[in-house]
Amino acid sequence: MRQFLAACLVTVSLPAWAEGPSPVKIAEVSARLYAAGMDAGDPILVLSAAKLRKGLGLVPGDRVAVDGVAGQGAPLGWEEMLAQATALAAGDEVVLGLIEDASVEMSKGVASGPVYNIGSLGNGKGDTYPPIEFRGGEYAEVYVEAKAATNLNLAIYDDRGRLVCSDTDISHIAYCGWTPASAGSFTLKVENKGPAAADYALMTN
Repeated sequence: MRQFLAACLVTVSLPAWAEGPSPVKIAEVSARLYAAGMDAGDPILVLSAAKLRKGLGLVPGDRVAVDGVAGQGAPLGWEEMLAQATALAAGDEVVLGLIEDASVEMSKGVASGPVYNIGSLGNGKGDTYPPIEFRGGEYAEVYVEAKAATNLNLAIYDDRGRLVCSDTDISHIAYCGWTPASAGSFTLKVENKGPAAADYALMTN
């Protein structure tokens, strides 16, 4: 039953894409699924998140915020997720077997996934990134996540300073997706609304 519920949650979390969900969207869904599993103490949900993330092929980039502070480490990895699933499944041999299978199975994901960088923000601080080029008529995505419990906000501005997308929900996860009418430069702003300082990963397609 838990496996069925996990599959249902993944399905309803992913929008209908003509060619399947993008790696950036999968990164977001895996983070939300992981958070839900940890909150519920459910190893199956956490395992499902790990399997999604295992296929992403995240690529480190050299993007740095203007006057920003680089963070340490990497985005939450599938190995960390499986370790948490193992702890939650203590004593459940069936679920532990599923976790072991997931740890050794070959990744079926893309060879090269979202480009990411790690930033660091104090409580109440913000990062602004140099303008990034996105193609006109193609769906653009920007996503940020933190491992620590904090509240990240994300805003995207076009080259005329107009807000084109924002995510200000109270969460350690923020996602923006939009289709530029024409090719152009867009400015990304990330804010940490607290309650504590946190490193975060920023990903783009």
